[in-house]
Amino acid sequence: MDLIIRNARLSDRPAGHPPVDIGIEDGRIAAIGPGLAAQGEVYDAGGRLACPGLVETHIHIDKSRIIDRCAPQPRATYSPVKGVAPIKDTMTLEDTYRRAERTLQECVLHGATRMRTQVEVDPGIGMRGFEAVEALARDYKWAIDVEMCVFPQEGLTNYPGTDELLVESLKRGARVLGGAPRYDTDGPAQIDRIFELAREYDTDIDIHLDVGPTPDGMYVHQVRELTEKYKRGGRVVVGHMAKLSLLPPDEVAKIARQLADAGVAVTVLPATDLFLMGRNRDHSVVRGVADANHLCAHGVNCSLSSNNILNPATPLGDCSLVRMANLYANVVQLDRPEQLTECFDMLTWRSAKLLNLKDYGFKVGNPGDVVVLNAESPKQAIAEIAQPLAAFKNGKRTVRWDAPVLLRP
Repeated sequence: MDLIIRNARLSDRPAGHPPVDIGIEDGRIAAIGPGLAAQGEVYDAGGRLACPGLVETHIHIDKSRIIDRCAPQPRATYSPVKGVAPIKDTMTLEDTYRRAERTLQECVLHGATRMRTQVEVDPGIGMRGFEAVEALARDYKWAIDVEMCVFPQEGLTNYPGTDELLVESLKRGARVLGGAPRYDTDGPAQIDRIFELAREYDTDIDIHLDVGPTPDGMYVHQVRELTEKYKRGGRVVVGHMAKLSLLPPDEVAKIARQLADAGVAVTVLPATDLFLMGRNRDHSVVRGVADANHLCAHGVNCSLSSNNILNPATPLGDCSLVRMANLYANVVQLDRPEQLTECFDMLTWRSAKLLNLKDYGFKVGNPGDVVVLNAESPKQAIAEIAQPLAAFKNGKRTVRWDAPVLLRP
């Protein structure tokens, strides 16, 4: 074997399952079992939790780390899009690559081995963001697999030239198409066009949806209908869905069952929605975070993700998905072991399913991607914000953290 990771508690095994060894050869998992009789480089996980890498399903690395460039805005009329648009001319190819690289490195250091990143294309930014992320994905293939979702942040029907750039991106290899109908003067027309392009270029869809101060005018019903009409089930994701937090549980359950039947997945973005929702109030501020566990209970596949890092939509963040899940669990008030375990699932196998990854998981023949966290169970990892201690990509170590040690006198 090229590598044997010994004494690892696998995240996909039942609680209390004893540690096992993972043997990796030629970049792929070759064997899993207790006490593997094999020779090779050894990493001793010491009975700690191991997962096949964390999966970042929704992040904007192209516009991360720009908060210091953006002008302050009044609280009640705050708009992240209006904050970013005036500085797009400062986002050169080199600048975008440099900022996105710092964010990507932090994601890797916090245990991510797979990522779908949203990338804006419009006349204001042109193809610079696309080209920077495309180069970055190539340069960091040794540590993380990066998939681009191209989308129109500032509108599509109302922003001439954006449609042509989306088409160019798809012709140049983008495999996922997104949208932001909230910022379009004709939101339904944007959604129609996104589905039309997705069918023409056979791409998946991952669309920003339903953020606002009331549950009125939700676009999710149109998305579901088009998903069913064009038989795109399993290939459509809606991100945010903050308006679900404004509905009674029985109404959310009804929508959830419809989404589950149609094959529409949901990504919840706690940090951003906490920061942006409820700005129309000066007290009793709503939290604005959809209850992903409630959605999962009714058959919807869900993930938890970062969305933005250090920009007007999310001015805080360290790229830790485990911390994001802990924040989410606090907001929706989870405390049972099975609930916290499901939060971990929404960073791992549920996220992998949402991205349609066919080679994710601890299975012989799959890539030798392993992340070891300083915890013994998924529940503990979320509850205590466990630090990753080691990461391996295709059997090669990519990350090293030292476990904290108490130095007694």
